Amino acid sequence: MGVGSACSVLGGEDDTDPADDLATELAASLSQHTLGDLPLTTEEQRDAFTELVTPLDDLPVAVSVSSVDTTEEEGWADVGLSWSWQVADGQTWAYDTTVRLTAAGDAWSVDWTPEALASDLVEGDTLGLRTLTPDRGDITGADGAVLVTERPVLRYGLDKTKVEGAQVARSARRIARILDVDPASYVERAEAMGAEAFVEAVVLREDDAKQVLPAFRRVPGALAVNDSLPLAPSREFAAALLGRVGAATEDVVEDSGGAIVPGDEVGLSGLQARYDEQLRGVPGTAVVARGADDRLRTLFEAPATDGTPLATTIDPALQDKAELALADVGPASAIVAIRPSDGAVLATANGPGAAGADLADTGQYAPGSTFKVVSSLALLRSGMEPGDRVPCPATTVVDGRSFKNYDDYPAAAIGDITFTQAVANSCNTAFISQVDRLADGDLAAAAAALGLGVDHDLGFPVYFGQVPPPETETGAAADLIGQGTVLASPFAMATVAASVAAGRTVLPTLLPEHQVEQVQPEVPLTKGEATRLRGLVRAVVDTGSGRFLLDVPGVTGAKTGTAEYGEPDAAGNLPTHAWMIAIRGDLAVAVFVGTGVSGSQTAGPVLESFLR
Repeated sequence: MGVGSACSVLGGEDDTDPADDLATELAASLSQHTLGDLPLTTEEQRDAFTELVTPLDDLPVAVSVSSVDTTEEEGWADVGLSWSWQVADGQTWAYDTTVRLTAAGDAWSVDWTPEALASDLVEGDTLGLRTLTPDRGDITGADGAVLVTERPVLRYGLDKTKVEGAQVARSARRIARILDVDPASYVERAEAMGAEAFVEAVVLREDDAKQVLPAFRRVPGALAVNDSLPLAPSREFAAALLGRVGAATEDVVEDSGGAIVPGDEVGLSGLQARYDEQLRGVPGTAVVARGADDRLRTLFEAPATDGTPLATTIDPALQDKAELALADVGPASAIVAIRPSDGAVLATANGPGAAGADLADTGQYAPGSTFKVVSSLALLRSGMEPGDRVPCPATTVVDGRSFKNYDDYPAAAIGDITFTQAVANSCNTAFISQVDRLADGDLAAAAAALGLGVDHDLGFPVYFGQVPPPETETGAAADLIGQGTVLASPFAMATVAASVAAGRTVLPTLLPEHQVEQVQPEVPLTKGEATRLRGLVRAVVDTGSGRFLLDVPGVTGAKTGTAEYGEPDAAGNLPTHAWMIAIRGDLAVAVFVGTGVSGSQTAGPVLESFLR
């Protein structure tokens, strides 16, 4: 912090004016936010200065002497001071003031007044800093539709200025029960906070708040404060992906390096957290004076820089349809929809059974027979043709382990059937019978060609799945039917469906401004391969396990899937994941239900509901 002075030299060449020396010392002290041990006209001035300037202690200031106008015969000198406060990054509050020095014999002293600090100040003023909150950037969707923006909320809690003594605990307990928060912890917090505190219990959207108001109003000290928060159209709308905004936690404050302070609203999860710096903007600062009449005056303002919106490809209408389709599904469930032509992610939804986790994008599950699309590509590359006949027995044994078809597999499709029929009806044993056609790495290469098993940084957490080399013969057989060590997310399986529809490896895009360099597969998908794959998944709809989609306009392909997991029940039966993927025009969809009967019976109705 530099200090300068403009001194006039009086008398002989080696003599300096005592007023000049005092002016220089004054500027140096003021640059340290103090009057130090400087001689003052009255000692009260030192305490008054300290009280006035203390709220600005965190602002660096450089003070220099611009002039010293000495009138010896009058015994005073007027000192011009140049002030430069660093209020915010790149924002300087610069101005000039004048302070008078007075002489009593050879001794000079500073006659300090509030006007010497800032010309707008008068006796009785106090200073302060106000944080200017920037507007948080919206999160937008397809065609610029606003997904997340400031929406009205009500903050419910206890106003401790209205209650005292034992009533604090009684009111806090009643409020906690009405708002369904933990009574013990809320009462403890209410009792610990100051006598003038507002003890927030919960924040509710306006629509949700209407159900609370009648009972809440009858509690002594209960208070609902109007406010706004960045929110999606509904509580469920892409909640796990978009994330939420709330008061900064201790960890967030500590990790911010001073950029975030307690009380700041920040992104706490999802996209809101990952892109918080972009969305949050930069707070501004105002230097304010409060007069004896309690009115605030702004002396200087470093304006806030509003946050920048974050663009996504989410289609609000499709996202709503996905949320609605999952609303009544009890187990963990998810839907992902991708536009094959450009890879745009149009919907990514999690059902209530996901308990807030983003299973749609990051879940890791055995994909079951939906993976047979990948296995089909590997077998086509080995020389298999759609019309070739393959054995489909009721059961088959590989290295001592027995494999069977799913429970409601059609009896009419047992025996020698075409490869197309094996895909259409999802014959496990037919696929396993062809395991020796594939060399090590063939299945992983086919998966990569369809966008599965190759990681990309899409700007948000995504699990693209895995197809590791099998360690045993039974492992290789299980992998062919989407069990074994093969894993995928609903997002990954929607990518597989999109790649089949597009005839190339689709790289999904959710954030258009996030640049991603696609990792090209070693063996890219060819047009001929894509055409035959589309024929196979078309057969699933025409004659196979997806026949219930025949009357859904525009559906050109699908694949059901059922995957065993977990521990067997008393009868020795394992629970199963239910899957289904489908193609409808320029739309590829994956549906996952954590526990179900089968892909067609459990995931199928959810998919049909979404497509209709």
